[in-house]
Amino acid sequence: MPPTVMPMLHVPDVRTTAHWYASIGFTIRAVNEELGVINWASLVLGQSEVMLNCGGHASTAERRDVDLYITVDDVDQTFARVTPLAELVEDLHDTDYGMREFIVRDCNRFWLTFGQPVRR
Repeated sequence: MPPTVMPMLHVPDVRTTAHWYASIGFTIRAVNEELGVINWASLVLGQSEVMLNCGGHASTAERRDVDLYITVDDVDQTFARVTPLAELVEDLHDTDYGMREFIVRDCNRFWLTFGQPVRR
C-alpha cells in the first residue's frame, strides 16, 4: 500500500467539530467515545480523510498552524454548499498556479481551501 498522509486536527470539542464537517459534506467514518464524550473522529470527503482529536484549544488567531487543502471535482458546487455554513476568507477565484479555489474557516478557525484545476 502506498504511503498516505492523514492530517489530525486537535480541537476543543470533537463532537461539535465532526458535526460541522458533516454539515459541509464530509462523512463521519468512525468515532471513539468514552463516557459519553467523543475524543477522536475520522472524517472523509472523496479520497480525503482528516482525523479529529481532543485536546485542542480555542483560538482567535487570524490563521491557525495548519491549513487543509481539499481538491474537489466541482469547486463551484462546493462553494455553493459550503459558504453559507462557514466564514469566507477568500472568495472563489482562479489562481496563477492553475487552480480555481476558495478559502473558508471551520468552526475552530482552521483554514480550509477547496480547489479544482482550471479547465483550459
